[in-house]
Amino acid sequence: MKIIIGSDHAGFDLKEEIKAFLETELGHEVEDVGVFNKDSADYPVMAQKVAGAITEEKFPFGILICGTGIGMSIAANRYKGVRAALCHNILTARLSRQHNDANILAMGGRIIGVSLAQEMVREFLTTSFEGGRHKRRIDQID
Repeated sequence: MKIIIGSDHAGFDLKEEIKAFLETELGHEVEDVGVFNKDSADYPVMAQKVAGAITEEKFPFGILICGTGIGMSIAANRYKGVRAALCHNILTARLSRQHNDANILAMGGRIIGVSLAQEMVREFLTTSFEGGRHKRRIDQID
């Protein structure tokens, strides 16, 4: 599967770890839209790149990482068809897919450690949307 990923400077280190995990451990192809160093960067720019690609259906899933994940999730959710979920643990990553059909996982590089983030990514990408009553609710949002 092809996954798009982006971060600001505060999420750079975790983005690099997750990108390597996606490629080497999970065997996915990753499109990294930046940032590519720890120089100060504006999170809305990276959110636009990832959310825009999801809106255009170029990728099934995206990952956004900033300091807390809050800014990225807010910015990404302004795009039509994007359901960016800010998650802090494996349960919220799973439920964001099962109940909300989330297509972008937002995380905080200053909040979550690497091993937890890796397991959240694994859970997010392998969990299916349950549909049913949840589909009705997603349709109401869209």
